[in-house]
Amino acid sequence: MEGSERPAGMETNGGMQGREARVQNFLAVNKKYFESGQLVFVKERLCAIPEDRFSMLGALKFKSPGAALALSIFFGAIGVDRFYLGDTGLGLGKLFTGGGCGVWAFVDWFLIRKAARRKNYEKLMAALL
Repeated sequence: MEGSERPAGMETNGGMQGREARVQNFLAVNKKYFESGQLVFVKERLCAIPEDRFSMLGALKFKSPGAALALSIFFGAIGVDRFYLGDTGLGLGKLFTGGGCGVWAFVDWFLIRKAARRKNYEKLMAALL
């Protein structure tokens, strides 16, 4: 190619192709932290953010749904799982009631992974605004 001529669709400095690759990489690395139904919307939001804001996404720390479940199984009666997710009020409620006499702790075994993914989604959306 002569000079600065480029085929249609190819842009300098990575352009849209570089952005798409970064979005795909982010999703590949972090998809375990989100519900599968949220991934399409996450991808759309990531593609729409300004280039300079994309670099700050690496600093976000997401909560592991697996770790939340493990904490719920072993320490759910004293609310450690909810404290881990940042739900201080719910953690205190579980702590002072013994996990709702065990019932609340048992129910959280089935709900805590979804709660972790919801918190991660909320954190990402807040960072993208």
